[in-house]
Amino acid sequence: MDLPVSPGLILALIVVFIGILIVVKGLVIVRQSEVMVIERLGSFHRVLESGINIIIPFIDQPRAITMIRYRKMGDDYHAITSDEIRIDRRETVMDFPGQPVVTTDNVTVRINGALYYQIIDPKRAVYEVENMSQAVEVLAKTTLRSVVGKMELDKLFESRAEVNNEIQSAMEEPASKWGVKLSRVEVQDIAMPEEVETAMRLQMAAERKRRATVTEAEGEKSAAIAKAQGQRESSILNAEGDKESAILRAQGEQESIKLVLNAIGDSEENKQTVVGYLLGQSYIKALPTMAKDGERVFVPYESSALLGSMGMFRDLAGTPEDAVGKHLRSSGKTDGLRGGVVGGAASGS
Repeated sequence: MDLPVSPGLILALIVVFIGILIVVKGLVIVRQSEVMVIERLGSFHRVLESGINIIIPFIDQPRAITMIRYRKMGDDYHAITSDEIRIDRRETVMDFPGQPVVTTDNVTVRINGALYYQIIDPKRAVYEVENMSQAVEVLAKTTLRSVVGKMELDKLFESRAEVNNEIQSAMEEPASKWGVKLSRVEVQDIAMPEEVETAMRLQMAAERKRRATVTEAEGEKSAAIAKAQGQRESSILNAEGDKESAILRAQGEQESIKLVLNAIGDSEENKQTVVGYLLGQSYIKALPTMAKDGERVFVPYESSALLGSMGMFRDLAGTPEDAVGKHLRSSGKTDGLRGGVVGGAASGS
């Protein structure tokens, strides 16, 4: 037996279904670090933060934001565009393809960069710019060309950090109008033409060779200076040694002559006799050296007189050693007798 369905029951079921649908549609759960921009009847109403939010279905609608992301497939980058109603407020990286840039020295290089940004004002990101991610990308590319175009190629390789900072500072003001905060900009790869890269390699090799040559020359210069200083110091020391040796020999001869004069008397005649005897000894010592390089020896005329003085001195007082010995024995100072009277000269007589 079929039970009749009353119109009131059907109406109640419809009302319950509509109520459940309203609750389901009006209950929105937003995850952490995400937000939603809600429009009511086509105009901005509010921003839904993370957690449970209630909206009026069919009256409150989320506004989507257009995002462009690049996916690398082989050596090429492919752009993927999507409309998202949930706006991610986390820091996002945009790795855009390499861009041809001309430096001040007319070298065309291809630069691949990465941009780190974060949406801090979702309302501005949706309403102030038509396509926020595309706007940021184009701004980054144009700023990169402007900054790099003011530099030479060598300066570009040396100043990557400076390039990054200039690009970031140039993009901060326009990006802030779109509710975007730029964290940092990084220049990743710099691709050069093959001929320019070859020329740079040759230049680097030549520069290293030049540095090696300069270093070697400086080393030789330092070695020469050190050697010259050593020879100078050695000559000074040798001269000082010769000077001290000559002084000591002169002092010894002076003392010997004084002893001889004290022994035989210090009259003028005895002084001349002693001087003649000493000069004669010098001639006798020089004779072997004079005869070393030749067969004939020419003796000066004055040497005969000197040799005569030596004979006279021997006849009068014997050798200077004998005279000194007699004088010392007479004075009781036999311990002070020295074997060589005049710097060892007497040993040659």
